[in-house]
Amino acid sequence: MARKYRVTLIPGDGVGPEVSAVACRCIEATGVSIEWEVHNAGAEVAERVGTPLPDDVVESIRRNGLALKGPVTTPVGKGFRSVNVALRHALDLFACVRPCKSYHGVRSPYEGIDLVVVRENSEDLYAGIEFQHDTPEAREIIAAIERLQPKKIRHDSGISIKPISVSASRRIVQYAFDYARRYRRRKVTAVHKANIMKHTDGLFLDTARAVAEENGVKVVRHPDGQVTYQGGEVEFDDRIVDNMAMQLVQKPELYDVLVLPNLYGDIVSDLCAGLVGGLGVAPGANIGEKAAVFEATHGSAPKYKGLNKVNPTAVILSGVLMLRHIGETAAADRLENAVAAVIAEGKYVTYDLKADRNDPSAVGTREMGEAIIRAVLGVRC
Repeated sequence: MARKYRVTLIPGDGVGPEVSAVACRCIEATGVSIEWEVHNAGAEVAERVGTPLPDDVVESIRRNGLALKGPVTTPVGKGFRSVNVALRHALDLFACVRPCKSYHGVRSPYEGIDLVVVRENSEDLYAGIEFQHDTPEAREIIAAIERLQPKKIRHDSGISIKPISVSASRRIVQYAFDYARRYRRRKVTAVHKANIMKHTDGLFLDTARAVAEENGVKVVRHPDGQVTYQGGEVEFDDRIVDNMAMQLVQKPELYDVLVLPNLYGDIVSDLCAGLVGGLGVAPGANIGEKAAVFEATHGSAPKYKGLNKVNPTAVILSGVLMLRHIGETAAADRLENAVAAVIAEGKYVTYDLKADRNDPSAVGTREMGEAIIRAVLGVRC
């Protein structure tokens, strides 16, 4: 008898419920048996119950170990903190995995892109350790820093703390190597700014090199201070983050799996999404040892709410990642191939996937989902 999976479904807000509903139907079309346990989070929930992330949402994910999440609204500069960040911290979802892959039919100046960004999720500047300017706490932390080292900080500064630990760095780099082996990838590249931030990014790089050695890579330290890498079932190298950004634009084919601290991972993953056509085709996963949350990387686009207009691809491909995560590889392949076939044909796609975004033949969110379901089932249109 086929296994039945219980999955927490967080529809989200804005266009979230529309794209999530389509994604669920596409996943179900693969034949994998899923019971969806629906819980709500986001700005609309906060208006009703006073918090964007009720306790029952986190408890459901802890209980089920799996969640599919639609986009939720995060205020800029005020209001509650990101639901995504809160979930990552509450469930220790330490690895954010964002594949960026070219699909024929998606408008982009690049072809053949196949990158995976593995981002450390738990610390760095996203740890949420901040002090608002002109408060007693900010003044106290500034005074403490000035006592401990000679550099001065403007007293009207806000302060954010950037913790990078050996343990979290080790865990994320090892995850990147494990991911590369599981999915037959060829190389892991550690991305950092160790030339400037020697005690945080320097620690990340040193730890990454140590983990690479444990995974069969020979790390060669030359007398002039240069470091090179040799061998390994999975190869390894490192890049300074600003150089990495340029390299990805100029010659992305040289790279494969990128592993980064939190802030750089957030920025570089959007850059990589831009190489393949944008966030509308960019899935995401947040992985921990006991739970995993799969979600689109785009926002909630509230102005399109209820218009049946938004591209559902990113959430559907996040469902593909979920199926692979639980070992339903054949189902995942069928669904990804169906998405690729519908996009390549270009007939039943949303406006953003048309050569002309004003093309009147563009279909809606639900109609694109129905075409993908037909492709999964092998039904000719």
